[in-house]
Amino acid sequence: MSTLRDITRKGLQCLRERGVDRVALDGEARVILQNWIAPPAADGRKTAERELSTPEQKIAYLRARAEHWSAARRLGTLRERMVFSTGDAHARLVLVGEAPGYDEERLGEPFVGKAGQKLNEILHAMGLAREKVYITNICKFRPSMGERQGTANRAPDPEEIAACLPIVQAELRAIRPACILCLGATAAHGLLGQQGSVGSLRGAWWEHDGIPVRVTYHPSYLLRNEALSARRAVWEDMLAVMEKLEIPISDKQRGYFLPRT
Repeated sequence: MSTLRDITRKGLQCLRERGVDRVALDGEARVILQNWIAPPAADGRKTAERELSTPEQKIAYLRARAEHWSAARRLGTLRERMVFSTGDAHARLVLVGEAPGYDEERLGEPFVGKAGQKLNEILHAMGLAREKVYITNICKFRPSMGERQGTANRAPDPEEIAACLPIVQAELRAIRPACILCLGATAAHGLLGQQGSVGSLRGAWWEHDGIPVRVTYHPSYLLRNEALSARRAVWEDMLAVMEKLEIPISDKQRGYFLPRT
């Protein structure tokens, strides 16, 4: 059976025989072709990886690698479809969530279900557009619960997080944001190596590879807990992020979800 590489090679040969000597490629296609033809470097990485110059090229390269990431594939506990990231490769704010759920796996994009809608509302309240931040997950595949899983989801376990963590760390090196926001305990445990509840981790600044990190509740927490105190706790974390990013904060924004007097 012909592989995708074989089919691509034959297609390019046919174009050359017809006199076509230039082909338009997007960033991801260019990275994939470079990865196919580049000889291995001495340290085991492809030369192409070291030669990528823009964040977009680096993210495209990582997306292609994650698709066949053996450390995750060989576990046998993660589902087949890889869900990578969405947003701006030049973003000053990176949001790291848990893992794809049913809706994310179906649509191939993180945070597109009800929790994603809640996240969009939070970003809008901050004055940020979804497409201007970078959103990813600590685990790139939906954790499996067996053949009859349906719409049910579960959090990734430490082994599943560890398998995907090198990709996430490479994303952060490629983007070098001004701030990282961990959404939920799973993301915080994986990225920071810190245990404990969100309640014990939020309210302080942490650090990953020299980048400030804030921890807050996952948007799904607000779907289960509509108490004013819960919404205010998340919003206080958002205010801290806005201050770190030097985003102007109005008096109205500072007063969101405060008890009425």
